[in-house]
Amino acid sequence: MLFRDVLGQDHIKNFLTTTADRGRIPHAQLFVGPEGCGTLAMAIAYAQYILCGNQNGENNNGNAACNLKFDHFSHPDLHFIYPVTSTDEVKGDHVISANFLSQWREFISENPYASLFDWYKKLEIPKKQGIISVKDASEIGKTLALKAYEGGYKVMIIWMADKMNVAAANKLLKLLEEPPEKTVFILITESTSDLLQTITSRCQVVDFLALPESVIAQELIEKHQLEINTAKKIAHQSEGNYNKALHLLHKDDDEQIFEQWFITWVRAAFKAKGNASVIADLLQWSSTISKEGREVQKNFLLFCMQYFRQALLLNYQAKDLVYLEPSFENFKLEKFAPFVHGGNIQDIYHEIEEAIYHIERNGNGNVILTDLSIKLTRLLHKKENV
Repeated sequence: MLFRDVLGQDHIKNFLTTTADRGRIPHAQLFVGPEGCGTLAMAIAYAQYILCGNQNGENNNGNAACNLKFDHFSHPDLHFIYPVTSTDEVKGDHVISANFLSQWREFISENPYASLFDWYKKLEIPKKQGIISVKDASEIGKTLALKAYEGGYKVMIIWMADKMNVAAANKLLKLLEEPPEKTVFILITESTSDLLQTITSRCQVVDFLALPESVIAQELIEKHQLEINTAKKIAHQSEGNYNKALHLLHKDDDEQIFEQWFITWVRAAFKAKGNASVIADLLQWSSTISKEGREVQKNFLLFCMQYFRQALLLNYQAKDLVYLEPSFENFKLEKFAPFVHGGNIQDIYHEIEEAIYHIERNGNGNVILTDLSIKLTRLLHKKENV
């Protein structure tokens, strides 16, 4: 993947190519950005730039043989680590990134903007959570102790580095403190909050922004032959996330079932105040959602935050920013919007974020969602401060 294949982020491309051309390549960089902004695509393009040579010129595409290896992500000096977990085929001590390499190459070939949840679906483990274990951290040390096959740099890309457990993070920290010669680490995360501060401090942090709507729309027009208005609509709905744009294009995302869950939830929560019989509906709802995998629960709650935000924008007449079009005829965003306002939105966000935090840390999903539902009952009836 060449830099020209990466969507937008031109200021980062310029920064990376300039430092590489000047021979000032940091041994560890941390790419931080939201889903679908291109952190992984940029890391691969950067690795190709380092290992295959300058590809900027019209007539200079670097080392052709080297580039060919990158077409299949099989360059011997390019290494990947990513979250994995046990499957029907891979279990026990064999659960390391290297044993999922064929699926990983397919995954990034299909869509380098894909999400962690998409990766779990690829592995057919959507109800599990993957980690980067100490076994993988040990493999990093063994791999980088070897000489580069082609005599230059070795590049280690660690995707979703925040999924490292404590033992793995501590082992990686030692490598970052005393890196092997001519080794480049590129860590990728959507948030630094779950990374050891000592790891972050040893990396040069590169912050990515969500992609502009114009960039996403142009890509949809050129690569998927969409007509202009349709491309602009999908780009607007994607909120700067190219991966989401692709899901919207192919209509293969989970948003329809998420929307059904959301509508059932807020209706029951609204009716439950002063109506004890409806509490049973909330308990049943919480029990149903808790049977889904933790990643599904987390993605659903993130969807809920998005829905509440759209209702808030509509309530305050920011219609140009409202892209949500409910697919259920008996639910109107215009009627729901007045119940989401400045007096309750911060509390709603806080409670959902707390629920996500505890779900990620293996809390009891039924208890967490029941508690959240009861709190929502109170918050939806909270009056706006005037």
